[in-house]
Order: sequence, then C-alpha cells, then structure tokens
Amino acid sequence: MAYVISDDCLSCGACADSCPVGAISEGEDKYVIDADLCADCGSCAAACPAEAISEA
Repeated sequence: MAYVISDDCLSCGACADSCPVGAISEGEDKYVIDADLCADCGSCAAACPAEAISEA
C-alpha cells in the first residue's frame, strides 16, 4: 500500500530527499508520491515536518 501526501504539505522537499526509490516528485501545489514506485518503507512519513504523509 503506497503512502499519500495530504494538502497539509509544506512543499519543503524533505520527503523527496528521504525516498530511497525516487517515488516522490514536486507537483503543482504539493509533493506527490508515485504509487507504482513506492516501496512502502515509510521513510517519507518519518521525514515530513508537517506530518502530511500517511498510508493510503
């Protein structure tokens, strides 16, 4: 199950920097996670200062 980023995203990029498989990219108003690439490791959720990332 992939992780998702809510509208609480601050667009800081901490999640993208922590993703070991490069599944996170900058979207129009927030970062987005490619569910097909997501390894479900949780490193992005742990790195998010806004706690905007959760399991889908």
